Amino acid sequence: MEYKIKVKPEDFQVREISSLPLTDRGSFGVFKLKKQGWNTVDLLKKISRQFFIPPSRISYGGKKDRHALTEQLITIEKPPKGFHIKEKNYSLKLIGFSKEPMQPRHIEGNHFTITIRSISTEGEQYLQEPLKKIERDGLINYFDDQRFGSFDSKQGFIGEKIIKEHYNGAVKIYLTHIHPEDKKEAKERKKKLFENWGNWEQCLNLAKTEFEKFSFAHLKDNPRDFLSLIRKIPKEDISMFFSCYQSFLWNETVRRLILSMTKEEALISHRGIAGDYLFFSEMETKKREYLESLKIPTASSKVTMPDKLTESIYNALLKERDVKPSMFNLRKIRHAFFKSVEREVLIKPQQFEYEIREDEIYEGKRKLILKFILPRGSYATMLIKRLFAKKLKKGG
Repeated sequence: MEYKIKVKPEDFQVREISSLPLTDRGSFGVFKLKKQGWNTVDLLKKISRQFFIPPSRISYGGKKDRHALTEQLITIEKPPKGFHIKEKNYSLKLIGFSKEPMQPRHIEGNHFTITIRSISTEGEQYLQEPLKKIERDGLINYFDDQRFGSFDSKQGFIGEKIIKEHYNGAVKIYLTHIHPEDKKEAKERKKKLFENWGNWEQCLNLAKTEFEKFSFAHLKDNPRDFLSLIRKIPKEDISMFFSCYQSFLWNETVRRLILSMTKEEALISHRGIAGDYLFFSEMETKKREYLESLKIPTASSKVTMPDKLTESIYNALLKERDVKPSMFNLRKIRHAFFKSVEREVLIKPQQFEYEIREDEIYEGKRKLILKFILPRGSYATMLIKRLFAKKLKKGG
């Protein structure tokens, strides 16, 4: 079924719900950040450079998408007096002070207002049933595609390469993986680097970024020393690669759990970057109660699965990928690590409201307006995938 999201920034609105305690005084200025066209990290880097505020003094709870109209809290330690910003695509306004910096633990959830456009009359009728089922049963709490930006469909996961000590492969993905948002020149350069991998002199001639130049100059003199380059990758990037791999293993564990619980005919799916997302078309009460109570941890060297079924599925998955739990305890890389976090398998959107109206942009089409709250770390785009999921093809 045809549909369009994020046609306009205001079609995807996110307001962070925070528990950060506000005071009249404190070392940390608390600011409301409103933005569009920027992701949180890049915007705060820009503010840091422009106003000479060290990055270590700026804290935030969550990373918000640039393809949305978002509102969140950040803190600045000892902010300049009277500091505020009002630009075309973002604003920063002081709303109080705090005795502690803003952190992910302060986020209680996110309130979403989403407009889905270009829906046909037939599509409007189709949506009535899945909307009611989401309101009643909730949805599987998968990590969505945004988490898999570093995954390369041909080369795999950087995180998996690192734990297997395949450092050559990890560096190769890091320097040659083509992101959809890369500019044409970058895509062409990365393609040539991939084709010439191992010819370090030629790669050095192609290099443009500082890290590329450093890496290929180093490999020209030290052809097998990929580990030193891994250690030079910024901590934030390495942590993101580890989270990406953990998210894949979590998703795959849950996907296989769902397959084990019901017949394929009772399942629907939506395509994903690193594997399809499976949902129940019909969810029996016992299954819903089981999944509602279930929390599965993300992978690390020492995790305990909640029951024998999930333990069996998880262990089989690791064995299939030739991974042992001890591999997650990295000894040669110390600037980032695998941290395990429990994640709810089934979530139910709170304050769930929906309305279908005439679409003022696409003539003859309808638009669906959704309003709801999800817990921290859950994806509104996954709710949309559940809404438009299709019947599972035979063979899964």
